[in-house]
Amino acid sequence: MTTAGNELPRTTLFVMRSAFVRWSGFLLVWLLLAAPDLAGPIIDNLVDLLVGVLAAAVAAWTSVCLLPPTPGSLRYGALFRLAARVLRNSVVSGFSLLPRVFGPRLSIAPGYLAYPVRLAPGPARAVLGALTSVVPGSLSVGTDRDGALVYHCLDVAQPVAEDLAIDEALLIETLCNKLDVRDAASSPDGDARA
Repeated sequence: MTTAGNELPRTTLFVMRSAFVRWSGFLLVWLLLAAPDLAGPIIDNLVDLLVGVLAAAVAAWTSVCLLPPTPGSLRYGALFRLAARVLRNSVVSGFSLLPRVFGPRLSIAPGYLAYPVRLAPGPARAVLGALTSVVPGSLSVGTDRDGALVYHCLDVAQPVAEDLAIDEALLIETLCNKLDVRDAASSPDGDARA
């Protein structure tokens, strides 16, 4: 039997935990960008750390206000597979495009691909566009009238739509309960045009 009095602390704890995780991530990014000089004067490093702690706190507070945390589970196995796939695709695509773009014969077919995404408009769709744009050769450039994500591809002859479908499925699996998934066409066919 749950009462409203028991729910408030649980919700507050959930928000505080989410804010701490976001603060930690922002602080890590700050430290990576600031690149503290460990051989330098300690006071400089302490000032950098203090500014980073404060900047991360402001960023975390803003993040929680603009994008409040929602309960749901995150599947870490699927997140690991998605991260490994994006990293692998970035490296493999970069090396496969390099000779085709800079070789003596230009063997690419640039064009646009409209990918009918199953994710509803919002943060998850933006994450899909950002993740898939990391891979060389494809760049999310917006949506069309039907709500499909439009990609600029260096080679539309490649199986870009199939790769996007795999990435989208992994993202949906990773964010399982946090998504509004449409029953859109489950086929990975995109509308490619030059």
